Amino acid sequence: MRRLNSYPVAIGLLILSFLALYWRVLHKLVVDWAYDGNYSHGFFIVPLAAFFVWERRRALAATPIRPSWVGLLVMVGSIAVLLAGLLGAELFLSRISIIGLLAGAILFVLGWGYLGKLAFPLAFLLLMIPIPVIIFNQIAFPLQLLASQTGEVVLSAFHIPVLREGNVINLANTSLEVAEACSGIRSLISLLTLGIVYGYFLDARFWIRFLIAAATIPVAIVTNALRVAGTGVAAHYYGPEAAQGFVHEFSGLIVFAAAFALLFAIARLILLMVPPRADATVGAPSPIG
Repeated sequence: MRRLNSYPVAIGLLILSFLALYWRVLHKLVVDWAYDGNYSHGFFIVPLAAFFVWERRRALAATPIRPSWVGLLVMVGSIAVLLAGLLGAELFLSRISIIGLLAGAILFVLGWGYLGKLAFPLAFLLLMIPIPVIIFNQIAFPLQLLASQTGEVVLSAFHIPVLREGNVINLANTSLEVAEACSGIRSLISLLTLGIVYGYFLDARFWIRFLIAAATIPVAIVTNALRVAGTGVAAHYYGPEAAQGFVHEFSGLIVFAAAFALLFAIARLILLMVPPRADATVGAPSPIG
């Protein structure tokens, strides 16, 4: 009886220790979700990960508890990464250590069986962490150039006079700058998150889920490039106002909805080509946990 009662106590102490270590890191993370539109989806990640854990409740209840001291080593290593991130003012390191500490705690208290079954919810939490600025810029700038190049090609196809200078599209009546916010990285990150969740509930096969998630990348890039081109066409015929304010923001919502519709069509096409087995359970965890 003492052995059974010790686990809630151990878990409670680990939670309190986690909050004591990470409350500043977590506060800054939530602030970034609130004020950085590229990561506003972060508010949905933790509840979804919690749902994925709850969905595995029967499998977890049937898994024997076999604590491993390896988990303690993982926790110590994660705390070292946290300290390195705090001392070096590197937000990514301090935030990524959260996942390592959670994994180590699960392994230390509950064992390898639990860690295997909770691998997907833990990995899903990575989506809540903003990528380093240096990597973000390396992705965003090529996307800006690609969108502006696509806009130039489409405008030329419509016989609209256009001159492109880097990521600036010059028209006869206005100039359009494909800024970082228009690079498509925001829709790419959000669509990737949606693609992972949609694939998870759609099919239990890991490789199908991977294909659906991977399809979000070209879908997001193509639809954003067409949005930039459409904005250029609208600005040419209806004036600069068509590329500003409410019209511009609303077009972003329409394009994102179109991107998800295209992803939905791609996923259905994949399932038509490789239909699930009759005994497969939609939304069930994959064999790798």
